[in-house]
Amino acid sequence: MASATPFSTAGAEPTSEMPTDEPAHFDEERVPILDLAEEIGVRQQWLFKVARRLSIRHIKRREPARGNQLIATVTAAEAARIRSEVARSRAERRSDDCLDAETAQSPYVAEEVGVFYIIQLEPQFDPGRFKLGWAGDIEERLRKHRCVAPFAICVKKWLCRRAWEQTAIHKVADGSERLHTEVFRAASLVEIVERADAFFSMMPKVAR
Repeated sequence: MASATPFSTAGAEPTSEMPTDEPAHFDEERVPILDLAEEIGVRQQWLFKVARRLSIRHIKRREPARGNQLIATVTAAEAARIRSEVARSRAERRSDDCLDAETAQSPYVAEEVGVFYIIQLEPQFDPGRFKLGWAGDIEERLRKHRCVAPFAICVKKWLCRRAWEQTAIHKVADGSERLHTEVFRAASLVEIVERADAFFSMMPKVAR
């Protein structure tokens, strides 16, 4: 197994976490480690350590949504195992009932309330392509996306609990063409925004 060259681009994997250069087939459902880290609310580097502990080997593949960069990915089943392991780790930490101030501020402890966003990735050349998701800091998330989609804009955002994210994505993207894990294409983003408005109008009000 060849050792990978370190990448400075967001989403590229550290070289010490057992990557493989075996190509991933595009018809295979795979989850980028970067997307998984954003979903769970942890640092990407930490997920590589979790994957190694679970004997999961990620595979690099080029992602059109990220400018054809080589991105570390795992299968959907492996992503589910990683989510379960992170949830178990958090539950153990909470069960101690004695988190000190330093632990409470850990970057691995996700903020429960953030925003659900609609980001238009290519407003001029592909206006119907958009990304949905949850972020604790939308400006930071948008900055990361602009590394590979320089003209990306946040169309609209709503206060949202992290636990609502997957349900919101399912409701808002219903009927849209799915291009990637959280990237879709629709004929018009107006309808997408209206669906999100309708969804959050039915949810409990939250504050940050």
